[in-house]
Amino acid sequence: MARYEVRLREMDVSGPVVAGLWLARRNEQVTEGQPLLEILAGAAVVDLPSPIDGRLIVRCVEEDDPLETGQVLAVIESVE
Repeated sequence: MARYEVRLREMDVSGPVVAGLWLARRNEQVTEGQPLLEILAGAAVVDLPSPIDGRLIVRCVEEDDPLETGQVLAVIESVE
């Protein structure tokens, strides 16, 4: 099974990223487009969706950690 790193892209948010709130649990099956993480960026709240179908195996950041563009947020094992 392939692993996919979910990264925070510049286009996902505008302004400084303050914090995140996980919407998916470790080892949970996720589908493409399903929100994984809610991100507070400036005054906006943005849902970061899963880019693939699979299982969320690693959450690389904790809730309320400061986030940076390009940072790995999670690892998903693809369903094949």
